[in-house]
Amino acid sequence: MSYMTHADLGGQLGRGAVVPDPEGEPFHAAWEPRAFALTVAMGATRAWNLDMSRAARETLPEYATSSYYEIWIAGLQRLLQERAMLDDAEIAAARALLPPVAVARVLAAAEVEAVLVAGAPTARSTTSAPRWHAGDRVRAVSGASNHHTRLPGYVRGKCGIIERAHGMHVFADAHAHGLGEQSQWLYTVVFVATNLWPDAVPGHTVSVDAWEPYLGAA
Repeated sequence: MSYMTHADLGGQLGRGAVVPDPEGEPFHAAWEPRAFALTVAMGATRAWNLDMSRAARETLPEYATSSYYEIWIAGLQRLLQERAMLDDAEIAAARALLPPVAVARVLAAAEVEAVLVAGAPTARSTTSAPRWHAGDRVRAVSGASNHHTRLPGYVRGKCGIIERAHGMHVFADAHAHGLGEQSQWLYTVVFVATNLWPDAVPGHTVSVDAWEPYLGAA
């Protein structure tokens, strides 16, 4: 199966300027806090992991034309339908029609703040030596991916310099597809901006965090 990933939307040309939201205004409609709450509550059930959730959102066909929380709701709907926790008739009726599916955990209101503060750390114990070190020149893998990936399309096939090794972290590409954590070394790679986009400002650089399988010798 081939995927169109929107994880790197910010690096695409023709999208216009980034317009930040006012500080302290996370929601723009009354239904958006509910979308956020539903997504957090269902994520806490352990019916899927964080990378599966990201993959569901970032591969939506309507991603580029949807608002932020429209994407969250559509992604949540996809995850629920894939696990037979929601069906078309219930969506049409806008209410539950079948008995609920048992889940591993129910997030209580009193636990919400602690769960949000804790987040979902991805650092794991080191089990191998890093292939790359600060100052090494590397090339990001090229070509399209046939699965959801966190490697931005605009750095594919481009050369950069390792700035820092961050230790081993959960490998999102595997984790998103139910293949286990498969922890890999994670690096910050610095690219010269004009090598990515010809009209970029000379002297600027772009830093990308990339797992070891994303990188090869330059």
